[in-house]
This record gives sequence, C-alpha cells and structure tokens, in this order.
Amino acid sequence: MTTANETILKVRNLRLHFLTRRGIVQAVDGVDFDLNRNEATVIIGESGCGKSSLAKAILRLLPRNAGLYDGEVWLQDQNIMTLNDEDFRRQIRWKRISMVPQAAMNALNPVIRIGDQVAEPAIVHMGMDDEEAMKSAVRMFEHVGVPIDFIHRYAFELSGGMRQRAALAMSLVTLPDLVILDEPTSALDVLTQANIMNLMKRMKHELETSFILITHDIATSSELADNVAVMYAGQIVEVGDARRFFSRPLHPYSQALMASVPRLRETVEPQFISGQPPSLLNPPTGCRFKDRCPSRFDRCDEDPPMIIKEGDRQVRCWLYV
Repeated sequence: MTTANETILKVRNLRLHFLTRRGIVQAVDGVDFDLNRNEATVIIGESGCGKSSLAKAILRLLPRNAGLYDGEVWLQDQNIMTLNDEDFRRQIRWKRISMVPQAAMNALNPVIRIGDQVAEPAIVHMGMDDEEAMKSAVRMFEHVGVPIDFIHRYAFELSGGMRQRAALAMSLVTLPDLVILDEPTSALDVLTQANIMNLMKRMKHELETSFILITHDIATSSELADNVAVMYAGQIVEVGDARRFFSRPLHPYSQALMASVPRLRETVEPQFISGQPPSLLNPPTGCRFKDRCPSRFDRCDEDPPMIIKEGDRQVRCWLYV
C-alpha cells in the first residue's frame, strides 16, 4: 500500500564529469530534484545540456572516461550511491530502476525474438524461470498494446511504434519503481508520439510507476508531466509543478524555451534563443545563462542559489532574490 505524495527518488548534489583529451566535461554539475511515486518529471533543455548524462548517472551506466562521480541518490530510504557496483546491479538496475535508452527502437537485438528480449530482464534480475518470465512478458505486451503473437517476431518485422512499445514493455516487465525514458518519441510520427504518451499515462496509473522523461519535445511532454525540471549547461535552473510551469515559467531560459514552442491557437510567432550554450569543458562562472539572458545585470557574475518561490517552485536566478 503506497501513500499519497510518497517521495520515491531524491537527488542531491549529483555530479558526473567526463575526462577527455581537451579537458574535463562537467556534464552533470550539482543537480538536485525530487520525484514522487506515481508521478512523472519531465527534464527539458537544449542538446548538450547534460540530460542523458543525468539519466546515466542515476542508473550508474558510466562510460570508461567517467571522472568525478559523486552526490546522493536516495531511492526511498536508501542512498544507492553507497552501494558497490555488484550490489547496485543486483538490487537496483532494472529491478527497481529501468531505462528506455535514446534510439531504443534500434537497440533491440535483430536476431532474437521480441518475446525473448522482453522476458530476459525478468530472468536475469528477478530470477524467474523461462516459462514464468515469458508469462510476465505476455502480460506486459497486453499492458502496452502489443498483439500477443508479436512475441514470436523479430524487431525488423515491427513498425517503429511497435518497437517502441516493445522497448517500454522490456523496461516494465520487472515492475520497477522508476522508469527513465530518454527521448522515447524522437523518431516517431506525430500520431504515434501521441499514442505512446497516452500509453505511458495509463501505465503510470495502472502500475503505480514513476517516470523521468527526457525530451526536447515540450509540447508532447506536457501531456505526461506532473513536474518539470529545466536543465542548462549541466545544472537544473528551474523545477516545479507542470501546470504552473507551462502557464508561467520563471527562469529567463525557461521563458525563452516556452517562447520557442509553436502555438496552434495563437498568432504569436515562435522566438529563437540567441547565442549558443556554453561549453561544458569550461562553463562560465556565475549564472551559466548570463551571456544569452536579456535580463542580465551585475550580480549575474556570482553563482546564483536555488531559490524557492510560490510554495514548492524552485528557480536558480538572482531576479527572484
């Protein structure tokens, strides 16, 4: 039995830096946010701001050139950053936190039947035998709307939308507490995108699963979001309730992002954000958005704190001090 507004995930001062020939890339640099059970947090921002690196940091899918990696990631009452790699693999990865990676449609093995691929996490991480795992895979196929006879097909025999549903079924077959989705609709047509979003909304309530959705598609993500976190240059610059965010974003970067979204029922033309995001090899001191911000003033040369506004909304900007 779960309680209302139970916090399932707390991220505190999470950092992940990469070592390269050109220097240290500060991909995730002091990130904080919370996620409640049966809710979805959408993480938005431009390419290269660290969204996918944040997902890998939470699930500890680290490349060989990972350098600094620290902070706290609390899954309910357990700081999973204290676990060694083997315990993390056995206790957390895919069993309690799973992921649908970017370009998931192309991540499916072309020579293994779809049913076997969806059943595999249940065998490896839950200790089920082959028959029991396949029954779990069939149940999950029913949940995500994939015809049962598709378990005998290969990935190349499925449409893009069906492959995406199969990837989602694979992430849900162990009934994890949290699923991280990295650009799950980026290669799909508009109608299929809407169907996938509706499917995830239904899964959130039927399975009491929490989601972190990483995306560039602000309009589509608004259908699923309970909360929004805006990421810029490796940092979270705003986080809060989705309804209030979409109606009135606080941070100048968030405002610029929302102004770039086309409106169906308004005559206002989309705006562009001038300039380029800073390099994560050498991010600027102070506010990292200051060189592109129309509201810049002298204090922006100092590093702004995360400021609480309007109850639970948080914004990293000196304008709100």
